[in-house]
Amino acid sequence: MKSMIKELWHGNIIPQEDSRTNSKEMKELLGYMSRHHEDLEKSFSDEQREVFEKFHDCWSEYMSLAEASIFETLSSSVCRLLSKH
Repeated sequence: MKSMIKELWHGNIIPQEDSRTNSKEMKELLGYMSRHHEDLEKSFSDEQREVFEKFHDCWSEYMSLAEASIFETLSSSVCRLLSKH
């Protein structure tokens, strides 16, 4: 367990890419995205690559916040539902 937490902390495990929970379509889409990401990076100058990395970091942070918000909303809804029964 400690090693998994350590791996998460260092960014070696990316929950969004967990193949156990992704559907076939999601896995396929991740493959396309990865390929296009690599192709883009190859064509960039150093300055463009730096801007793209900043954009990518911001997008990842945004998605993490959005996922957390969805989880909080869903958790609250489930708790309210369970408290009624």
